[in-house]
Amino acid sequence: MNFVPTRIGDAVTEIDTPALIVDLDAFERNMKKMAAFANLAGIRLRPHAKTHRCAAIALKQIQMGAVGQCCQKVGEAEALVRGGVRDVLVSNEVLDVRKLRRLAALAKSATISLCFDAIEQVDAASKAAQEFEVELGALVEIDLGMRRCGVVPGDAAAALAKYIEATPGLKFLGLQAYEGKAQHVREYADREKAIEAAATVVRLSIDAIKREGLRCQVITGGGTGTYMFEGLSRLWTELQCGSYIFMDGEYSAIAGNDGEPYAEFEQSLFVLTTVMSTAVSGRAIVDAGLKSYTLEKGLPAVHSHNGMRLVAASDEHGVIALDGGVVLPLGTTIKLAPSHCDPTVNLHDSYVCIRNGRVEALWPISARGASS
Repeated sequence: MNFVPTRIGDAVTEIDTPALIVDLDAFERNMKKMAAFANLAGIRLRPHAKTHRCAAIALKQIQMGAVGQCCQKVGEAEALVRGGVRDVLVSNEVLDVRKLRRLAALAKSATISLCFDAIEQVDAASKAAQEFEVELGALVEIDLGMRRCGVVPGDAAAALAKYIEATPGLKFLGLQAYEGKAQHVREYADREKAIEAAATVVRLSIDAIKREGLRCQVITGGGTGTYMFEGLSRLWTELQCGSYIFMDGEYSAIAGNDGEPYAEFEQSLFVLTTVMSTAVSGRAIVDAGLKSYTLEKGLPAVHSHNGMRLVAASDEHGVIALDGGVVLPLGTTIKLAPSHCDPTVNLHDSYVCIRNGRVEALWPISARGASS
């Protein structure tokens, strides 16, 4: 049984650290803002569960109007469906027949779709779908410049769509069109130009698919850094934003349309940590290190106090440099804002949800470690 760091009703100061905490007021404002935008823009919202990995959060997003969830891994899809989500897109390619059988089994109780960029994937998915007597939704992923997954836009996308349409057990739905590299481009105008270029490529693929007598019902993509561009394009039909509910240092580093730091959404996710040593002047050691947050996008920021910054981390410790004259008593709790929310979440078993200085809820991170 996993250790629970707190109880409902505890004060923040009573939480056993390190702990992953959520500011519920900021979190709910973020959810409401994105839901309101999608509704006003007339676009479906399919939030990305790789950010939160939590069925409880997924259901809250669906209650606010989201059509379902997307995720990257079969294990994530399983956790979501077990938790009550009934429409899941695996926005990734799956080839292994064992994983495809797991998806086909899920399709007995939920709408399941996935992405393709090769006929071998199509054939394998068809075999699993027929074995379980289900239908899987199918999207052709096009490469918008990420140089990762996805077919060449245009005729190659149309040829794969035609192949899918003729394959039993699969239903061609449209395109996976995610411009991931644009999400963290610093300047607002440059992000806008990147999505305009992506839209040209998407239209090229839609037109090629039309020439094959097929229709794209779904054009899905978009992210927290560019959602307004895809959302107002009248081209994309679904938004896959994920990080907007939490935010992180990577998104804080980009600019909004006013040139100021990106403030579309609020930081709501933190690692709560405690000062455990002040043996050296000008330095404080906290009890959250690399097992509590990741560093691939940089060190977390100290969010709760001025005049200090996290400067180093090891497995179990973080080192905070104090500006001249700043004193931190032993036992002080500090909120760190992760530089990258998605992998930081995957290091924890649950969210400790805070409102008005007290624990209001505990949400299990049900898809933690679902890497297959």
